[in-house]
Amino acid sequence: MKKEKAYKLLAIQEKISNNAAKELIDSGLVYAHGKKLSIARGEIDANTIFKVLKIPKPKIIFEDDKILAINKPPFLVSDKVAEIYKATLLNRLDRETSGVLLMSKDEEFRTKAIQEFINLKVKKIYFAMVKGVVSEELVIDSPILTIKSKGLAFSKISPNGKSAITRVYPFMVSGKKSIVRVEIDTGRTHQIRVHLASQNLPIIGDEKYAKNSAKRMYLHSYKTEILGYKFIAPLDDSFSEFGFEIPKNLVF
Repeated sequence: MKKEKAYKLLAIQEKISNNAAKELIDSGLVYAHGKKLSIARGEIDANTIFKVLKIPKPKIIFEDDKILAINKPPFLVSDKVAEIYKATLLNRLDRETSGVLLMSKDEEFRTKAIQEFINLKVKKIYFAMVKGVVSEELVIDSPILTIKSKGLAFSKISPNGKSAITRVYPFMVSGKKSIVRVEIDTGRTHQIRVHLASQNLPIIGDEKYAKNSAKRMYLHSYKTEILGYKFIAPLDDSFSEFGFEIPKNLVF
């Protein structure tokens, strides 16, 4: 049976460049034979028909002459959103994470906002869907060490790391899965993902730290408060999977 590199076959099917095909696979948007493709250069049956997930467009939550708040969909890199809107990022979300993403339109405001992040004065609330039953509040106070190499970052709990505090609150339970509300006092790289995994509460779809696959990684930046502004990105319909019923008037 003839085989060919996956990205080349995808490029032909979708009528796109090889680089664009690689990017789609690397972003976790391509499925074949019912499974997500993870290696663009891997060889696959030449007759394979691919399924490509479509990324929803980012939506503006709020905009004035100082700040731009965007509801970022999963699978979209934060820097790409900044390119789309021609603004400067104030924070970043992992490619797989959805929700509130902030950008600055004014240099003086940007300086003030960055200082708020440094001084840990920015209030952030996330929601995550995890494996396991969460029935009581949990405070995770474990230092995180981040190792960066070739543009990639990997974090782990280590006594040599920086202080990191994550507060976890039960929200919903369905079977052996839970949706939890998460508040972070600090903003270390991959903090929520690492802390939850350390408590045997891995985020569903977190391939890096939980070693499990799903349609997406179920981590969402729900609310951010900074310098008198408050921005909310409601949970999308994907969080209604696995038997959860998310109230339409959810407010925190």
